Amino acid sequence: MPIDAPESVDGENLRPDAGVIKRSLVIAGHRTSISLEEAFWRGLKALAKRRAQSINALVAEIDANRGRANLSSAIRVFVFESANQ
Repeated sequence: MPIDAPESVDGENLRPDAGVIKRSLVIAGHRTSISLEEAFWRGLKALAKRRAQSINALVAEIDANRGRANLSSAIRVFVFESANQ
């Protein structure tokens, strides 16, 4: 099932050609910054919406299950694998 890409994330308009975007999130009570390509932010937001979760809650779940992987990389893999299910 393909992920519907939103036209904005947190009220920001998205462009399909935009590069890496850095955003701050609160995960497990601490603030962190995550850098992802715009396409992955769109996919992450669509997945959170589909799962009825906030982006923070979904990233916290990914964070808790990522093992030794870099968080940004773990998010990319999660979004990619979810898109192919």
